[in-house]
Amino acid sequence: MGTQESVGLAEELQQQSIETALDATRRSVLPEGLFAWLLIGPALLFIAIIVAWPLAETVRLSFTNANLGGESYVGFANYEKLAESKKFHKIVVRTFYWMFLSVCLKLILGLIGALLLNAAVPGRALFRVLVMPPWVIPIAIGCIGWLWLYNGYFGVLSGVAQSLGITDGPFEFLAYKRSAFYSAIVTDVWVGTPMVTLFFLAAMQGVSRDLYEAAWVDGAGRWYRFRRITIPQIMPVIVSMALLSAIWTFNSFEIIYILTEGGPRGATTTLIIDTYKTAIGNYKFGIGAARAVIIVMLLAVFSLFYLFFLNKVNKHYGAGIK
Repeated sequence: MGTQESVGLAEELQQQSIETALDATRRSVLPEGLFAWLLIGPALLFIAIIVAWPLAETVRLSFTNANLGGESYVGFANYEKLAESKKFHKIVVRTFYWMFLSVCLKLILGLIGALLLNAAVPGRALFRVLVMPPWVIPIAIGCIGWLWLYNGYFGVLSGVAQSLGITDGPFEFLAYKRSAFYSAIVTDVWVGTPMVTLFFLAAMQGVSRDLYEAAWVDGAGRWYRFRRITIPQIMPVIVSMALLSAIWTFNSFEIIYILTEGGPRGATTTLIIDTYKTAIGNYKFGIGAARAVIIVMLLAVFSLFYLFFLNKVNKHYGAGIK
């Protein structure tokens, strides 16, 4: 009995020491809520400094007539001027048309490219590498190359057009309003399509091969398999890429500015170019800030409407956004 009592006492003392150590550990550890805030604190601070403060300052400036000479509060005067400006209305319409046309072409060409790169053909790996240069090359360098292509006197495109008899002489693609606008779109599509292609290709490779094999056994053709299997399976990626590409294209600055600087006669001036010229080029920071705020509002409304509409489309395919 003495030995059993000693063993029991030892176990009881050991249990008490363990509980004491646990209590000491709990007291030394930070509360769970405080620990969570410490983890997300740096990220919140970064967002506040990089995003929130500049946005708040832009909103404040939009209610002033800030310029190099100073600033004073003018209320909604800047917004009233923009609401009454027919020129600004045309720029808004042109920007959405630029975005819509460019994004549609990127999605269509990206989907075709992904289908071709996903096919079992010899040299497929090489073709996948060759798709990437337009995306990897710095935009400035790529646009300089397109400037050479569009040149009417020593550019390749003008030379080919003359050789085929399409034009009687040198044709300056960037000197005319219509041709400059669509030339800028071609360049933007050239830059953005590789990324869309690679994302679509990655999504297609994630589709189970069993689905295709079962459809093939049932006698389904390629077009049927594409409509009933490929598109529904990659629809979430299509939605994501469409939205991201739309935002990037809407905010595109380098391509237009390097090619045309918004010309000729404002034919390629989008909201971003117009805002830059107003705020930085003419030093009208107040009205420029109002333009920037309108851009943010338009993108926010467009994104919400876009996601709502496409979520319904996705549900039709059984791949709704959650």
